[in-house]
Amino acid sequence: MDISWEDLKLFLAVVEAKSLSAAAKRLSLGQPTVSRRLADLEYQLGYKLFERTVSGVTPTAAAVRLIEPAKKMAEWAGEVGRAAAARDRTPQGIVRITAAPGVAFDFVAPFATHVKAKLPKVQLEVISKIEYLDLARGEADLALRPKPALPGSDLVNVAELDVQAHVYVSKGLAKTLPKKPQLKDLPWLAWCPPYDEVSPNPQLRALIPDFQPVFTTDNFLIMIQAAEAGLGAVILGRPPHRFTMPTQLVPLDVSLGPAGSGRIYLVCAKTALAVPRIRAVADLMVDELQRLKAVSGMKPRHGW
Repeated sequence: MDISWEDLKLFLAVVEAKSLSAAAKRLSLGQPTVSRRLADLEYQLGYKLFERTVSGVTPTAAAVRLIEPAKKMAEWAGEVGRAAAARDRTPQGIVRITAAPGVAFDFVAPFATHVKAKLPKVQLEVISKIEYLDLARGEADLALRPKPALPGSDLVNVAELDVQAHVYVSKGLAKTLPKKPQLKDLPWLAWCPPYDEVSPNPQLRALIPDFQPVFTTDNFLIMIQAAEAGLGAVILGRPPHRFTMPTQLVPLDVSLGPAGSGRIYLVCAKTALAVPRIRAVADLMVDELQRLKAVSGMKPRHGW
């Protein structure tokens, strides 16, 4: 029996998204299309793949046996794509970079102007997500993330940078605060579900007894807009790079202790650097991270 890669990709998307609607969104398809194609696959196999529940879907015992082989096929599909692209002679085409919303907004977006000047035939596609994308499968080419590639995995750490986080507020709110404000005295902006366990929420709960934010959101840009409007304080980890854009936010002289220190890693699949366009963008980003290391001792600029 021949099962197409497109059908297996759909199957994996449903397994990992745990609902047909979420899988449809991930695949950029309509939910009726996903339902129809899944039904066709079940008919082809001769058995049911998922049990439908109120909260979503769960794989049947028969489907569970397909998951690991499907994941291996997804990784090999990524390898095949990179092997084919490695034959390109010059850097050209799309390079997909994934990063958390703050990093994507503050660094990757303005960095794209630098890439365009240096590599005019390369187009950056920036995927701003809190969730990690699978680099081995080719869901993205490069990732900026706070966790390194694990030893023995199919990924490699290309570069790393120590980052200090600081508390930021609007200029107007800063004028109403004492010279030495305490963390517990600040009105806080934070993440709401499903991201309520994403940093800095856990750190703020650990630092502030009975932590209760004044405003929560699941969207980074909304959080920044609320901060610039003077609604509350945010924690942002951003080194003073040369692409920093103007903002109304200013840093406060407030210690975050160990919670203020972190690290960011540039990660990719081991075979990705053989692709000229990915290697060229990675080299430019490594150069920028090296520049940032040279100024890492600087105080935070007015901005986020």
